[in-house]
Amino acid sequence: MNATFKQLITAGGPILFLLLGLSIYSIALIWERWTVYRKTFSGLQDLLHKAHALLKTGEVRQIAELCARSKSPAGDIVHKVISHYGTPLEKRELAEKAVEWHVSRMGKSLTAIATIGSISPFIGLFGTVVGVIRAFKDLSTYAGAGPSVVAMGISEALVNTAAGIFVAIPAIVAYNYFAHKANEFANEVNWLTEQIIDRSTSREYSGTL
Repeated sequence: MNATFKQLITAGGPILFLLLGLSIYSIALIWERWTVYRKTFSGLQDLLHKAHALLKTGEVRQIAELCARSKSPAGDIVHKVISHYGTPLEKRELAEKAVEWHVSRMGKSLTAIATIGSISPFIGLFGTVVGVIRAFKDLSTYAGAGPSVVAMGISEALVNTAAGIFVAIPAIVAYNYFAHKANEFANEVNWLTEQIIDRSTSREYSGTL
C-alpha cells in the first residue's frame, strides 16, 4: 500500500502538492469555523424555547433575565433589545445591527473556504492538461513505444483531477452548511426580537388607555 501511495504522489507532481496544501488549509478553516458555530449555537434552541414560552405569558422581564444568564450571542442581542429605552423603530434597528454584526463574524473565513471549493477543480484540471501534454510529448519522443511510455503522464492527469474534486467537495459542503446556519441564526433571532418588540409595544399601548 505504501508503494502505491508513493506512486500516486510521484504521478501527481507539483500540482498534487499544491492541492494537498489547499486541502490542509481548508480543513483548518473548517475546523476553526466549526468551533465558532458550536459556541454560537450552544443552548440556542433551549433559549428560544424558553423565551417563546415566556413570551406567550407576556413575561418580558423574565426573558431579559434569561438572556442575561445565557451568555450567548442570541441572548446578548435579545437582552440589549429589551433593555434599550427607545422607540420600537430604534429597537428594531438595534436588533438588525446586532444580528448583522454576529452574522458577519460568523461569516469570517467563509470566502476563503468558498474560493478553495471553487478553484480546486480548476487546479486539478490544469494538472490534467499538464499530464496529457506530458503524455503526448513522451509519445512523440519515443516513436513506436507502447502504452507504458505515456502511462506516467496519463496517471498524473487522473490523479490531479481526482485530487481537485476531493479538495473541493468538503469545502463546498462546509460553505453551504455554514451559510445556512448563519441564515438560520439571523432568522431565529430576528423573529424573536420582533415578537418581543411587538409584545412590549402592545403592553405600553394598553397601559396608556
